[in-house]
Amino acid sequence: MTTLNPAAPAARGSGRLARLRRGRAEDAPWVRPAFLGLLAATGLLYLWNLSASGYANSFYSAAVQAGGESWKAFFFGSLDAANAITVDKPPAALWPMALSVRLFGLGSWQILVPEVLMGVATVGVLYAAVRRRFGAGAGLIAGLVLALTPVAALMFRFNNPDALLALLMTVAAYGVLRALEGGPGAVKWLVGAGVAFGFAFLAKTLQAFLILPPLALVYAVCAPGGLGRRIRDLALAGLALLVSAGWWVALVELWPASSRPYVGGSQNNSFLELTLGYNGLGRINGNETGSVGGGGGPGGGAGGGRWGETGIGRMFNDAVGGQISWLLPAALLLLVAGLVVTRRAPRTDTARSAFLVWGGALLITLAVFSFMAGIFHEYYTIALAPYAAALVGMGASVLWEERTRFAASAALAVTAAVTAWWAWALLGRTPDWLPWLRWTVLVAGVVAALGLLVAGRVDRRLGLAAAGLGLAAGLAGPFAYTLATVDTGHQGSIVTAGPSGGRGPGGFGGRMPGGFGGRMPEGGQGGQGGQMPGGFDGQGQGQSQGQGQGQGQSQGRMPGGTPPQGTPQGLPQGAPQGGFQGSRGERPGFGGGGMGGLLNGANVGAEAKAALLKDAGSYTWVAATVGAQNAAGYQLATEKPVMAIGGFNGSDPSPTLAQFKQYVAEGKVHYFIGSGEGNGGGPGGNSEISTWVATTFEKTTVGSATFYDLTEEK
Repeated sequence: MTTLNPAAPAARGSGRLARLRRGRAEDAPWVRPAFLGLLAATGLLYLWNLSASGYANSFYSAAVQAGGESWKAFFFGSLDAANAITVDKPPAALWPMALSVRLFGLGSWQILVPEVLMGVATVGVLYAAVRRRFGAGAGLIAGLVLALTPVAALMFRFNNPDALLALLMTVAAYGVLRALEGGPGAVKWLVGAGVAFGFAFLAKTLQAFLILPPLALVYAVCAPGGLGRRIRDLALAGLALLVSAGWWVALVELWPASSRPYVGGSQNNSFLELTLGYNGLGRINGNETGSVGGGGGPGGGAGGGRWGETGIGRMFNDAVGGQISWLLPAALLLLVAGLVVTRRAPRTDTARSAFLVWGGALLITLAVFSFMAGIFHEYYTIALAPYAAALVGMGASVLWEERTRFAASAALAVTAAVTAWWAWALLGRTPDWLPWLRWTVLVAGVVAALGLLVAGRVDRRLGLAAAGLGLAAGLAGPFAYTLATVDTGHQGSIVTAGPSGGRGPGGFGGRMPGGFGGRMPEGGQGGQGGQMPGGFDGQGQGQSQGQGQGQGQSQGRMPGGTPPQGTPQGLPQGAPQGGFQGSRGERPGFGGGGMGGLLNGANVGAEAKAALLKDAGSYTWVAATVGAQNAAGYQLATEKPVMAIGGFNGSDPSPTLAQFKQYVAEGKVHYFIGSGEGNGGGPGGNSEISTWVATTFEKTTVGSATFYDLTEEK
């Protein structure tokens, strides 16, 4: 079996450039060019057609724009530069994008290129983690599998927090693996892993801690040294985690609430409440006060919830399967194979420890995602991609070395055959899309399996050919899905990878989450599917997001006529991309603003933009409107603060009616932008604000939007 690669001596040639080009002295000549080629190809793939997504998720893009203008907004993760309310996450994932916007100005590339760089970095770190113990070939396979996973290609080109989370989780696993090697600097690597966990918490709160228990357990059992030393090392890493995550939390909690923005997503203006409730246990049990659908428990019947069917098959169903599951069966089979091969190894064996680290991370994340009753989106599964990719690379390497044994060659053959069969099944869910690929993959996989079973044991070159064919067959499906992903723009809060129609009945190709078709999830009671007020009374002039970035007029479609995913299909001309919404008065659980704007921000017409920019310097907020996505479109169009009443869902109790009246009396808000009928009713009194505005100020139509000038009473 592969032995641990020794520390690298000085590379041939002189200088850092030569070492970068050549790599380790003991490496074969092809190793470093192949690695650099993998990184370059990943970067080019993820940069392709990047601007088609415009501002992607305008909710986060608005916060990025605010952070690019105000350091206070940068620190807190505020939705606007005047610091009314924050996003419903801690701000670490916003910081790289906000720095880019501060340096290079507001635009699609400035926001999304940092995400692409995170994707390239994740591939690089995964390669380093796998090749160190299992060789360059295994590292390259792992990196390639990760790069071509459809959901990874989606989220490393998108501005949600998941890209940074995936990078930091991969870094944390790498740090633990280095610490498991022992030696004088081992504890430093473990402390570094703790720091990575801490900043991952500042990216997406408690999801960062999903893999913490298995990694800590593996270190406690398998690390060199006595038990007392191992416990001491874990305590130091825990302290590093606490400091790296806690400094920001402590500052927010100790900061006077009157001089900081309201903590979005919380009901009591507390980040700790947000962490433990809406972004914590609520995600597991479905009791998410303030979330989409409110906090009424999972609902939806046995085995299901507002966000789709739960259970062991969730990662393989029609909604999720095409995003992540292409090589999940292979990863699970190779995990078992790797543990069988290393079963007699010593306690501190680093190969077995690696299988336990990556396998433990995969299994616990699989379990939580499969059974969580709270908010679940398909793109969350990017968290699984590095773990599965590592297991594929490591397992294939170990079995290849043992291929002269029948059990190992049979395991390789079974893995190739099962992978090809599952790709055949997944491609069968889109029968009209590349129909030839489905059968090609199946035939190639069967041929590769037979070759691995027979030829791999008697002739190395034939075995390599069979292995290459099996790898190509296994990656053909996800590669095709990835190409479809990068060739399509993605906008809004709910996006999926792959071709149109490739997400099954539970996906979001024009449907609501959880397989509800065009209906709203609320314990089975939907609004009128397809009704699309978007919370803007039909505002918008059919202009695409990213206007002013060379994208021009597009009638709600991206350049070249390709509709961005997350934009409902079949909308009337000029309809907003605001989002699905139930019929009037039927969606009280969604708070002020309902689901209006949940897909993406408003398309802002020229008249509305001009009105907001007129005398903009005289106001703290050029406008206020219910819901963060509603506000985001106007803020991105004007680059001026727009108050998002009620935060993301419009259900946060900020501001109160009394606070809003005070802002208006002090002349801090110029306009209130109407949100349509039936959009009030949030627990924060947002319907009271809407009612007070409607009865106190004259309504006027600006373009297609409803404005109330708050400086002129009736």
